[in-house]
Amino acid sequence: MFEKLRSGIGSIVEKISKTELVGEDLEKLMQELKITLAENDVAYPVAERICDAIRQKAASVQVSRLSDRRKPVEAIIREILLDVLKESGESSFFEKIEMKKKIREPAVIVFVGINGTGKTTTIAKIGYLVKQRGYTVVIACADTYRTGSIEQLEEHARRIGVKTIKHTYGADAAAVAFDSINHARANGINVVLIDTAGRMQTKRNLLEEMKKIVRVASPDFVMLVVDSLTGNDAVEQGRSFSQSVRIDGITLTKLDADAKGGSAISLAAEIRRPVIFAGTGQSYEDLISFDPGTIVNKIVG
Repeated sequence: MFEKLRSGIGSIVEKISKTELVGEDLEKLMQELKITLAENDVAYPVAERICDAIRQKAASVQVSRLSDRRKPVEAIIREILLDVLKESGESSFFEKIEMKKKIREPAVIVFVGINGTGKTTTIAKIGYLVKQRGYTVVIACADTYRTGSIEQLEEHARRIGVKTIKHTYGADAAAVAFDSINHARANGINVVLIDTAGRMQTKRNLLEEMKKIVRVASPDFVMLVVDSLTGNDAVEQGRSFSQSVRIDGITLTKLDADAKGGSAISLAAEIRRPVIFAGTGQSYEDLISFDPGTIVNKIVG
């Protein structure tokens, strides 16, 4: 995970620790760092922001005149990356579920994202996690557009022991969401997980359907599911969806296979929403809380 980004930053740290950080020498290193970040899927504006922050803090390394400046340089980069990742805000995912449980109302979670990101599997993983924490769950099969989506979600639900609510293909997806919420209320179920059709920005009818689902369901949390391996396209997906509906949090899938890692930094910085979970494998247990400190440790070392 993040091998290329860690290697690239490690190389820059080594050079910075052996260079007088003034004038042209500093600028050359910052340009090199900017290229390294961009090559590892860090969005260019975010790479610029990181380099600007290093320039501002470089004087503190100069003044110290330590024989080994590698550690203070690493500390500066660590601090900057943590600031970038924490800008998006703190997660309140389980707090919202618990709050709704206390007032005997179901917590409604809507999942959005394009096809191929692992959205259906992510819904199952979060359903499994929520159930493991002692909450009851129902899944709404509100992707009535893609052939096979209902059966796929039903099979996941069967494996984790969760009920699904479905209509036929071509049915009103918002009606599926509405019926699922009413079922949860009638049966004292704590959490409703609502699937939606994967759509691209150009499919206006599907975007309008997604808006309708959010309007009808009035969700407590809208989760954007993004494939970390798509690099800078992940940021574009985030921007596109956030222009259509509010996004409360992000789940990054396939993080275990992401040797670059820049998309995690870019999404948190550009979308200004917290990355809540990260998928790290195929099994239902392979979902971790996205902790900025852990991620930065993997990047900086």
